Amino acid sequence: MVSFLFKRLLQSIVVMATVAFIAFSMFKFVGDPINNMVGQDTSQQERDELREKLGLNDPFLVQFGRFSLNAATGNFGYSYKFQVPVSEMIFERMPATLELAFVSAIIALAFGIPLGVYTALRREGFISKMIMSLSLVGVSLPTFLIGILLILLFGVVLRWLPTFGRGEVVEIGAWTTGFLTTSGLKSLILPSITLALFQLTLIMRLVRSEMLEVLRTDFVKFARARGLPNRSVHFKHALKNTLVPVITITGLQLGSLIAFAIITESVFQWPGMGLMFVQAIADVDIPIMAAYLMLIAFFFVIINMIVDILYYAVDPRLRASDGS
Repeated sequence: MVSFLFKRLLQSIVVMATVAFIAFSMFKFVGDPINNMVGQDTSQQERDELREKLGLNDPFLVQFGRFSLNAATGNFGYSYKFQVPVSEMIFERMPATLELAFVSAIIALAFGIPLGVYTALRREGFISKMIMSLSLVGVSLPTFLIGILLILLFGVVLRWLPTFGRGEVVEIGAWTTGFLTTSGLKSLILPSITLALFQLTLIMRLVRSEMLEVLRTDFVKFARARGLPNRSVHFKHALKNTLVPVITITGLQLGSLIAFAIITESVFQWPGMGLMFVQAIADVDIPIMAAYLMLIAFFFVIINMIVDILYYAVDPRLRASDGS
């Protein structure tokens, strides 16, 4: 187990270094941030002084080395536009994005796995076929269109739920949460459903296909021949073996929920990191953009490591090969 974790740790360091280099390289070509920080009346001398102050005249490798060393300690520099530490801006917006991703993941898992099992066990039933037909909507419709339709129905026509913002939040130390207020919970419903719908249908269809494949295996047929009840065959034998690939996909999708919350946050004006990233692109605020991509890569690395550990715990073949 120790060697397994050590290998994953080395791979994670390589991934983070690669992402940092690619992100910093790309942002050198998105535009000149000085033009967005000063007015038209600013003299060329003042522009040159500001460029020198920000270190933009240094060679590329020097800038990248400085950025990497600072990022390793959690220091991403100062925002070009707001002139405040980027780490403070990210930590201020992080609770909103993580809460949205967490609720969306719970919705996707709570509905995706049971629906996948049901449609596999009752694949010829009318309700099963109806669920599979409706699942095509979640797969085919783009996220922004789903969000707009939900806003139109529940926010404009029925006026049941708020259509933008996070609602009232409660501060718990340095963390802000909307779980403890009525308006915060109401504001969370539409964006979390919008973000979860694609993941829900993906998990459901994956569980269904894996469940159908496992039900055809010899050990399931042998379990039936022994006279075991259907409940034991389906949930103790078949579902347990179905969860191995589901854990892998679910872990990757959880990272996707955090990374691709940009669209949902933009539609609902959710004050999270994704909306901050979109605004930073418009302002060519390179420190914010680079810090966001680094943070998303870090989330993916951590989630994948957790998935690998769960995979190692669920699949005895990995433990056997590690022991040998």
